[in-house]
Amino acid sequence: MFTMKLRKVSTAVVAVASLSLALSACGGGGADKGKDGDKIVIGIKYDQPGMGLKTQDGKFTGFDVDVARYVAKELGYSEDKIEFKQAPSAERENLISNGDVKFVAGTYTINDKRKAKVDFAGPYFMAHQDLLVRADETTITKVEDLNSKKLCSVTGSTSAQNVKEKLAPKADLQTLGGYSECLNGLENKTVDALTTDGTILAGYAAQKENQGKFKLVGLKLSDEPYGIGLKKGDKDLQSKINAALEKMQKDGSWQKAVDANLGPANYKADPAPAITEKG
Repeated sequence: MFTMKLRKVSTAVVAVASLSLALSACGGGGADKGKDGDKIVIGIKYDQPGMGLKTQDGKFTGFDVDVARYVAKELGYSEDKIEFKQAPSAERENLISNGDVKFVAGTYTINDKRKAKVDFAGPYFMAHQDLLVRADETTITKVEDLNSKKLCSVTGSTSAQNVKEKLAPKADLQTLGGYSECLNGLENKTVDALTTDGTILAGYAAQKENQGKFKLVGLKLSDEPYGIGLKKGDKDLQSKINAALEKMQKDGSWQKAVDANLGPANYKADPAPAITEKG
């Protein structure tokens, strides 16, 4: 009888262990497989109007969001199977490497430093650093004009340092906690210009409460190829995302998303870039 009980206990332990392994296998890589089927977790920005924004009613809008949804659809996920997760700039590589997200689409510039940690698909958009000024501003038409002006950006911004150190060393650089504070300063004339990627500037300028108040100068102070970040070595996923991005360009969905999200700010986007990040 003791032997029979021991066999039952052993069988139960094996069953529990097998179940645990099965559950663990389904939980990695930004996807959860439960009774409702697969779900995909995608990292985006929550605080960039026009690119990636979580609205007060809990909805997600922006060009990056539209790209992410399109790619997810091509990977076989319906919209109700998509879960968006906030991916702050400093956390993107960790979220990917830890398997907390399947991929990240969040104004994610492809560069060699990042490629040492993650792989990219794309690029799907070519952004450029630009300046945002008041709509009636006529004295700032080139970056050198900032030498006698007050320039605003967010604390820790590489864009502002790029201008200050290389392009307009005599600019009066002021760093604030967020872009909204810089916009308030621009509107109140306590600063003369705001700098970061033109896509982000266009998104803020296109917001309903800001329309008509600001304009992009239209400079290209840097090249910022946005890519979709994914776990290093996942060449199959990279290939599938690239195919989805190519299809989005060809069927008109890419241009439609650009026009819808950045058009209200009269943002002149570059043509869709050639996809170069391949295995």
